[in-house]
Amino acid sequence: EIHSLSKTFNMTGWRVGWAWGGGDHVEALSRAKSNVDSGTFMAIQRAAAVGLENYDAFAPQMQAEYLRRRDALIAGLQSLGCPIEAPRAAFYVWVPVPEGYTSEGFATKLLGDCQVLAIPGAVYGAAGEGFVRMSLTIKGADKLAQIDQAISNMRDGGVAW
Repeated sequence: EIHSLSKTFNMTGWRVGWAWGGGDHVEALSRAKSNVDSGTFMAIQRAAAVGLENYDAFAPQMQAEYLRRRDALIAGLQSLGCPIEAPRAAFYVWVPVPEGYTSEGFATKLLGDCQVLAIPGAVYGAAGEGFVRMSLTIKGADKLAQIDQAISNMRDGGVAW
């Protein structure tokens, strides 16, 4: 098994995780990894250790925060007529594009007319066409207010499904 601390501990981009399994498999993975990079910065390893040691205190809070953000975004999108259901486990949302748009065209409209950043689904492969990806990893103090503002900008920009 291979696990990452990205979602549970909000450590996306830190590239830290662990592998568990039979000795031969872990040894082979270790040899391969040692040829790919020079390891993970010690401060990141220590931060990961603190997260793992405090899992019971930290993880439920992080999960609840992402659920609040997800629910706010989904409700806002639905208020615009978007036919979307809440994802079960992700820090992003795949949003179907309105009829008449490609994923790139819709992402361009969102950025240009609404100041909302979304990634065209097509950059993730052919199956992503017809969707944009909106992230729930938001910087700043009042994250729910930012989501509300994004929905308001979309409404003002004429976005509807």
